Amino acid sequence: MKIIVQMDPIERLNLAGDSTFALLLEAQDRGYDIDIYTPNMLTLSDGLLSTEAQQIKVHLYPDRIEKLNEPKSVMLDEYDIIMMRQDPPFDMSYITATHLLETIQHKTLIINNPFYVRNCPEKIFVNKYTDFMPSTLITRNVSEIIKFRNKHDKIIIKPLYGNGGANVFYSDRADKNFGSIIENFLELSLEPFIVQQFIPKVNEGDKRIILIDGEIAGAINRLPQEGEIRSNMHVGGIAAKTQITKEDTKICNAISKDLKNFGLFFVGIDIIGNLITEINVTSPTGIREILQLSGVNVAEIFWDQAEKKINK
Repeated sequence: MKIIVQMDPIERLNLAGDSTFALLLEAQDRGYDIDIYTPNMLTLSDGLLSTEAQQIKVHLYPDRIEKLNEPKSVMLDEYDIIMMRQDPPFDMSYITATHLLETIQHKTLIINNPFYVRNCPEKIFVNKYTDFMPSTLITRNVSEIIKFRNKHDKIIIKPLYGNGGANVFYSDRADKNFGSIIENFLELSLEPFIVQQFIPKVNEGDKRIILIDGEIAGAINRLPQEGEIRSNMHVGGIAAKTQITKEDTKICNAISKDLKNFGLFFVGIDIIGNLITEINVTSPTGIREILQLSGVNVAEIFWDQAEKKINK
């Protein structure tokens, strides 16, 4: 099988906890031909989509990705599977790449479906399932934010299209820096931002559950550092073994049908307490930690299910 991965430059990756690297290792073990490219190399010419790609080999101990040739022009519709695995920011460059990939979607399997990657932003898509969410506000209207804080007291403020725990703030009615935080967000971008009711159980961890084609594949808990409200691995969160609860399963069942129908094959959801906060469809992480802590090989499940789709 021939696969190609749209990803960030290798030099930027922290391979020790990188889910893309884990997927590539499993693909290589299965004998797949693996090429990679960066999204800035996409070219649409007279309706034909190409890129400059390089064949790679992946190595363990130490983790590294070896480029086997110089970049060469390839037609993307000649691959069995294209994986979108570059990290956010979810900006116009990211959105444009989804439009370009959509031109060959009828010819090859793209994981995840670029139309729905574009139309299911992670902090907006989740609002379809309000029965399972903390109270949430998406706005730039300062008076609405003040009313929301007055109602709930303890709140979290974060960018609508942020990732990795960057620019996430806690505030409450007694916060004298509240005005400065809001000013910062208003100057940060032109988009609305997200305000959520604070979930005290965040100190017990932020559970990441990986779903493959709508089915639970594995999970880890991410514990915040002492005195922190953020449990993202990028800001020092510590991965811990966890169990799937009845409440977790109920949430996953509620979103499963949409994930399958939308072609959102590889998804990570975040749960604090019994409440879902995000549905990550761009570049979910956590599968190396799941393998280390629970022995579940999510990469193996990923490729088993991908092969079934190819062979239908």
